[in-house]
Amino acid sequence: MFPAASLTLLLVFSTTESLVEAGNSPISVPLTSRLHFSNGTNNLLERDITRVKALRDSGMRRQSSTNVPLTNEYATYFLAVGIGNPPTTYDLILDSGSANTWVRASKYVETSTSFCTGQPVAVTYETASFSGTEYLDYFTVGPGFTVILQSIGVADETAGFHDFDGVIGIGPVALTVGSLRDLRTEPIPTVTDSLFGQGTISENVIGIFFQPYVSPPLDNTGQITFGGTDPTKYNGNIVYAPTVSGVSQKFWGVNSGITYGNGVILTSTAGIVDCGTKLILIATDAYQKYRLATGAEYDHATKLLTIPEDKYGALHNLDFHIGGQTYSLTPNAQIWPRSLNTKMGGKEASIYLVIGDYGPYNGQDDFCLGYVFVQRFYVAYDAINSRVGFATTKLTYATTN
Repeated sequence: MFPAASLTLLLVFSTTESLVEAGNSPISVPLTSRLHFSNGTNNLLERDITRVKALRDSGMRRQSSTNVPLTNEYATYFLAVGIGNPPTTYDLILDSGSANTWVRASKYVETSTSFCTGQPVAVTYETASFSGTEYLDYFTVGPGFTVILQSIGVADETAGFHDFDGVIGIGPVALTVGSLRDLRTEPIPTVTDSLFGQGTISENVIGIFFQPYVSPPLDNTGQITFGGTDPTKYNGNIVYAPTVSGVSQKFWGVNSGITYGNGVILTSTAGIVDCGTKLILIATDAYQKYRLATGAEYDHATKLLTIPEDKYGALHNLDFHIGGQTYSLTPNAQIWPRSLNTKMGGKEASIYLVIGDYGPYNGQDDFCLGYVFVQRFYVAYDAINSRVGFATTKLTYATTN
């Protein structure tokens, strides 16, 4: 599917038309975010639950055209990329719960490097979908970092997508199986796979850095690194844990136990890390233990847990035990940004917790660490060695919420 052997390996600067050779060092690219709230917190929480249930369901099936809500109802992260030569710039949503990369046909500009394979391609998400044709084209993530023949979907039809040019999926490549109509058992190399395969980067690793919401919001609130990690964004060393078997294996899945204060609320079990989910969701028994331990009450208006100011002052750390390390969510990291309370349908003076109910314990997929976790820790995904790494950052203990 990739006739790359007949081509000279030349790479494109995204800001020029010249072709240059590139080294194999990592490249870090800024991410921008946009806030949006369509139907308040009810929509946010329900979409989170719908998304993770869909991820569960797709993990049980061989075919990977999954019913997964693409965006959360809080912050959507975009990566600016160049496609073609000379490159046209596209803003693509970053999604760790899928692995296909595609752009709208109405936005796609064909150049001399664009090649239509004629293969129909389609992915169905929970509240959205795209279908179109596979193209191979130059795909630039930064100066000197270009894939020569990256597979992209050029979407003639989309549903449920607004205000962006397409998607770049950074999940495991197995998620692409089944999206090509005539090659249903064939995976489509992700952008990171392609960069690694052609020698542009030396490691098939992605590093993700987000930062907690601040008011007024910043222009650049995150960063993705292709080919390694960015030590300037975290403290000490990345500590890796192996990905797990079962449902979570198709995603960024790890084993973790959870404690609150001195009490165990969830013994070690499998779950996923997903930056497309907003909240932290844990199995029902663990959720109830957390609610009782914190003294929180269920708020029927928002469907989140809420606590008064005096109980906020008494909160303990919520600890996740992954790969022999403990990653602590401080009391401030456990609450929703108060400056956004009214935007998501809450009361201005209330304090809402970001821990939600994932559903009954099943022993193979019992938690989801969403954006509110990832914004407190640096996260790395190593595809070759099947492992996920974490490190604290300067914002792990921030009090911005």
